[in-house]
Amino acid sequence: MTTNFFRVLERIIATCMVILWAGIAPAEPQHGISMYGTPDLPPDFVSLPYTRPDAPKGGRITLGNTGGFDSLNPFVRKGTVPWQLSFFTHESLMGRSWDEPFTLYGLLAESIEVPDDRSWVEFKLREEAKFSDGSPVSVDDVIFTYELLGTEGHPKYHSLARQIDSIAQTGPRTVRIDFNTDNRELALLAGMRPILSRAQWHDRDFANAPLVDIPLGTGPYVVSDYEAGRFVQLMRNPNYWGAQIPFRRGTHNFDAIKLDFYGDAAVLFEAFKGGDISALREFNAEKWVTQYDFPAISRGDIVKTEIAHQKPSGMTGFVMNTRKPPFDDWRVREAMIQAFNFEYINDTLTGGAQPRITSYFSNSSLAMHTGPADAAVSALLAPFASSLLPDTLEGYELPKTDGSARNRKGIRKAMALLAEAGWSPQDGVMRNADGQPLKFSILLSQNSSENIAIADLYLAALTRLGIDASIETTDSAQYTARTNTFDFDITIYRRALSLSPGNEQRFYWGSEAADQPGSRNWMGAASPAIDGMIEAMLSATDETDFNAAVRALDRVLTSGRYVIPFWQFTTGQIAHVKEMKHPDILPIYGDGPNFMPEVWWYDPS
Repeated sequence: MTTNFFRVLERIIATCMVILWAGIAPAEPQHGISMYGTPDLPPDFVSLPYTRPDAPKGGRITLGNTGGFDSLNPFVRKGTVPWQLSFFTHESLMGRSWDEPFTLYGLLAESIEVPDDRSWVEFKLREEAKFSDGSPVSVDDVIFTYELLGTEGHPKYHSLARQIDSIAQTGPRTVRIDFNTDNRELALLAGMRPILSRAQWHDRDFANAPLVDIPLGTGPYVVSDYEAGRFVQLMRNPNYWGAQIPFRRGTHNFDAIKLDFYGDAAVLFEAFKGGDISALREFNAEKWVTQYDFPAISRGDIVKTEIAHQKPSGMTGFVMNTRKPPFDDWRVREAMIQAFNFEYINDTLTGGAQPRITSYFSNSSLAMHTGPADAAVSALLAPFASSLLPDTLEGYELPKTDGSARNRKGIRKAMALLAEAGWSPQDGVMRNADGQPLKFSILLSQNSSENIAIADLYLAALTRLGIDASIETTDSAQYTARTNTFDFDITIYRRALSLSPGNEQRFYWGSEAADQPGSRNWMGAASPAIDGMIEAMLSATDETDFNAAVRALDRVLTSGRYVIPFWQFTTGQIAHVKEMKHPDILPIYGDGPNFMPEVWWYDPS
C-alpha cells in the first residue's frame, strides 16, 4: 500500500512539474512580432509582399519640400529637419510592414524574444549589421542609444525611457530590456527606436550639436551634400549592409535622391511642371483634376497615379489652444466649429471633391460609430461620466451647412453658444462681461498658401460674429519654435494616425504632454477620460477590447472640440515622371509616409 501511494505521489509531482514548466518555459526567438496574433509572413519569407524583389537599381530623382531646414539631426527637438531624412539614413532593430496593422520583422536584429506577458524583450543583433562608415553595430551602441534618446533626445522618446526598468547585454549579440509597467506595446516600441553610434556621440553634446554633425546611421542612404535651407543630396550606399536581408529586398532602389526646398507650394508646383522635381503628392482634389493638364502630362512624360488606402483620416484642421482664454471654454470652441462654413470653403478650394474628416480615426475600422455609444464603449467611459462634454455618449456630429456663403444657421448657433459662455455683441464687437473684446490670431507658416486661403475665408464669418480675428504668418523656423512652446491661439494642425495606435497617443493628447514643450498635444488636452482610454487601449489583451478602447478615445477627442476639421484624403494622389514605377501589389497603408521612394524604382526604358 505504501509503495502504491508513493508511485501515485510521484506521478502527481511529475504532472505538476510539467504544468509548472509549461508556464515558465523560456520564450523562443522569433523572426517578427505582432501587437495581436502572429505575423502574416513566415520565418523564411523572401520579401515584403508589396515590393518587387528583383526591382532594378539605378536612377536619380528629386523630391520637393516647402519651407527650409537648419538641422540634419532628426532625433532632437532643436531645429527644423527634412521630414523624410530618418527614413533614408537610419534604421531600428525591427522594421514595420505596411501591409499589416502593427507587425515588425527583423532589421538590425535577426530575432526578437518576448514572454507571454511581454514584461521584457530580448533582441539578437545581426552579425553583418554595420553603420555607413563600416563599423559594426554592437550591443553597446544599442544600450547607449536608448539611454541617449531617453535623456537628450526629442521628447517623443522620453515616454519609453521612463517605462524601462533595465537594459543589459545578455550575450555577444543580445540585449534584454525589462519594463516597469504592464504595457504590451512596449516590446514593439523598443524595436522601433533608431540606433545611433556610441563612438560618434559618447563625449558630445547630442541635443545641441551643430548642423555639420550629422548622426551616423545604418540606413541605405547617406547625406553626400547639402546647403542649409536649400537642398539635401542623398546617395545610396554601395556598401549598404542590409541589401539582401528579406525585409530590405526590393527596396531603396534609386541611386540618388535629392530633397529641394521651395518658398511655398505654388513655387514648388511650378518647379514640378518645369521638370525640376520628379514626383509630387497632390492634396487638393480639384487641383488634381483641373490643373494637372500641362504639356508634360499631355506628352506622357508625367503620369498621374492614384493609390487607395485603409488608414485612418487622422486629424487636419485649425487647432485651438485650450491653455488660455477664450478656448479653455468648450462652448467657445463649439462656436468656432459652427462658424466654420466647411461645405462652402471645401467647394471653393477643392470643388467639394474631398469628404470632411468626421473624427480622428474616420475612414477606418477604429472610428467611433455614429449615434449613441455601444455597450463596450459606454462601459469604458462610465467612470469618467462627470468629466465628459455634452454629446460624448449620445453621439457628437460636426455641423453641416447648406453650402451657401452666409451660413446663417451656423452663425446663429455660434452666437447662442457665445452668449452662454458670457460673450455678447456690443456695437458690433463681441465682448465679455468685463468689456474685453473677443480677439485672437491664427498662426500660419508663410509658405502655407492653402491654409492661408482657408483662414481668409474663415475670417469673413468671424467678422460677422464681431470677433477680432487676424492671420499671423512667420517663417518656418519661427513657426516651429512657437508651436513647440504652444505660443499661439489657433494654428494649423496635422496628425497622421495608424491602424495600431499605442503609446504615442500619450504624446499626442495625454495630460502629461499638455505642458511638455515639443509634444504634439498642441491643443493642451488634459482630460482624465482621454488618459483613461489610452490606458485601456494599451492594456487590452485582444483585438476586440483594443478596438472598443480606440473608438472610445476617438469619441472623447472628437467631442472635445479641440480642432476644426478640414477634409480628408481617402486616396493618395502622386504625379511623377514616367520612368518611376511602383509594384502592382499595394499595402493597406497605401502610399504611406515613405512608400514612393522606398519601394518604387527607375526604369529608363
